[in-house]
Amino acid sequence: MGKYSDKLTKEQKLEMLKTMEICRHFDLELSKLYARGLVAGMTHYSVGEEAANVGSVFAMKLEDIMYSNHRGHGQTISKGIDINLMMAEILGREPGYCKGRGGSMHVFNLEVNNMGCNGIVGGGQGLSIGAAFVQKRKKTGNVVVSFMGDGSTNEGSFHETLNMASIWDLPVVYCVINNKYGISMDINNAMNVENIVDRASAYNVKAIHVKDGNDVLAVYDGMMEAIEHTRAGKGPVLFETNTYRWFGHSASDAGAYRSREEVNAWREKDPIEAFRKVLLDDKTANIDELDAIREEATKEVKEAVKFAKNAPFPDESVAFEDNYAD
Repeated sequence: MGKYSDKLTKEQKLEMLKTMEICRHFDLELSKLYARGLVAGMTHYSVGEEAANVGSVFAMKLEDIMYSNHRGHGQTISKGIDINLMMAEILGREPGYCKGRGGSMHVFNLEVNNMGCNGIVGGGQGLSIGAAFVQKRKKTGNVVVSFMGDGSTNEGSFHETLNMASIWDLPVVYCVINNKYGISMDINNAMNVENIVDRASAYNVKAIHVKDGNDVLAVYDGMMEAIEHTRAGKGPVLFETNTYRWFGHSASDAGAYRSREEVNAWREKDPIEAFRKVLLDDKTANIDELDAIREEATKEVKEAVKFAKNAPFPDESVAFEDNYAD
């Protein structure tokens, strides 16, 4: 283990595992609901990216601000959210966090400073540095973590905002979940540097690269270092961790541009199974404890599905609510 993860208690590690299990089963159940036509709008699954999401978010304090991206279910769950209301939102039901109007790509929870997902590639980058500017001016000591995929780092907004964050020494961490593909585009065909963090030198910001994004403790250690750096007033950090999405880019993508051998090779690197093995090997927990966590996580997700399916649809009048400030 590393500098930070070796201080985690048994309870904290098991909480990380349970969160990973909830993230996995939430998206698996959601994929079934989408196939049955019950999901309102498009959705993007993060199956396979559980370690990258959970490890990153667990390094944050409650007061720290998070901007997710459109593959953000795992990030949102990790930050702390009522999954009943989250599932209701995605199914377009009235009890959802946005009254069923936002769907999968706009889930937010202000109670835990989750400022929401964004359906625009790179759309959260500008919002993140705005929030970071406020934290610096008000001297809150809070850090902003901006999640993004590898594809978004080729958007103009990535370079413009990272440059601005560097100039102003803003307390923001750019957390890049590199899953190798921007929709169907292999990253090796979209950029001419070996790693995304190689771009940090152009803006004189700290770079942290966790090559094994399926190792939740390694991700946690890396993000703790990043957050500690920027919280100390040393400026922004470009953080990258490598992982893989098992499914296509979105629910409508069959992923035909990837070989079956490639996908299966990454499935063998299952981050949940890898973490279970670590917990067994270091005797943090026994197999019965780990299986009980999986069973409880699965139960909670199924209850969320039941809650959402039984929840009413919103009245049409909500379409005209919350459009303007009172």
